[in-house]
Amino acid sequence: MSISSHAPTSAPGGLWKEVPVPPLRTLPWPVVARSQHLAAGERFPPHAHDWNQVVFATEGVLQVTARNARHVITPQQALWVPTGMVHHTGAVSAAAFRNLYVADDPALGMPDHCAVLDVTPLLRELIVELGQVRAEDDADYYAHLCALVTTQLRRQRQHVRHLPWPQEARLQRWCQALHDQPADARSAEEWASVLGASPRTLARHFERETGMSLRTWRTRLRLLRAIEWLAQGRSPTTIAHELGYASASAFNYMFRVEMGMSPLQWRRSRQPA
Repeated sequence: MSISSHAPTSAPGGLWKEVPVPPLRTLPWPVVARSQHLAAGERFPPHAHDWNQVVFATEGVLQVTARNARHVITPQQALWVPTGMVHHTGAVSAAAFRNLYVADDPALGMPDHCAVLDVTPLLRELIVELGQVRAEDDADYYAHLCALVTTQLRRQRQHVRHLPWPQEARLQRWCQALHDQPADARSAEEWASVLGASPRTLARHFERETGMSLRTWRTRLRLLRAIEWLAQGRSPTTIAHELGYASASAFNYMFRVEMGMSPLQWRRSRQPA
């Protein structure tokens, strides 16, 4: 599937500026680190690797699209992307991109699907250190770092928190409109009229392609957009309004149910010690 044609994404200003994927034909080590700064709205075009990838940023917010799903990644999180999966990564806000390429190994013990990883302070420092060490200067130390990183990857808590994206054109149009304007209050019946389908048919196709009801999907959408905007420094009150909630307390309740803490508590938990 072509991610670019089936699951377009919106940059902060409405348009993405694509930057080239750095060429790399082989992995000289089990783990290779690559660092790059991305400006807000910059993204890599859809591509795949012959190895696994850990998408991570020490600063900023990343949006990754892979296999009909969108993932929002903030610092203290990373996305595991298995070998061969077409994906593209963009910076929602200016990001210090810290990427790992990880060679396939049966002993890795990592999933064959995308998974969000909680990045511990130890793993974060190992990633940063790996990116600063020249393997040719100290091969033994670099090899030791590679082993520590792969061991730590297995120890990170994994969870699947993504936004499924349909492939059918009308459903894509609907989802993109809701993504761009999450406060849109039009009912499924009103959208059915706009899209030229009966409400029942639309709902059935939506659940078949996303595995979720529209209500559940919109809650997930609002949660991920809230995470993006909280990481950018917007206030919970402003976010509640932009997501279409009647009050800040209603938004706070949704966020607490989904994340186990209030929006402000979540933001504080993501700030460096």
